[in-house]
Amino acid sequence: MRALKTLKEILETEFSGVYALKVIDVLKNPQLAEEDKILATPTLAKILPPPVRRIIGDLSDRERVLIGLDLLYEELKEGEYTSLEASGDEDMTLGDS
Repeated sequence: MRALKTLKEILETEFSGVYALKVIDVLKNPQLAEEDKILATPTLAKILPPPVRRIIGDLSDRERVLIGLDLLYEELKEGEYTSLEASGDEDMTLGDS
């Protein structure tokens, strides 16, 4: 639940309510987890715009979440953060580090 709370705060701050969020309980819908290739929870998947990006972990580091979702363009361009490859589906793990 911590990851969901953190994500909702990020989405409200960054997108002022202009976003679509779908929460799937993988215990109640294991077939959806299999279809979406979810191997661990919590997992956040950004589907649109492409490429698909997945983040696994508690989402506690706001900047790493935004970078992982490919949403901090200016900071990446300025070289303040390590850029992530943008080819195909990508996964990034976040935790309490």
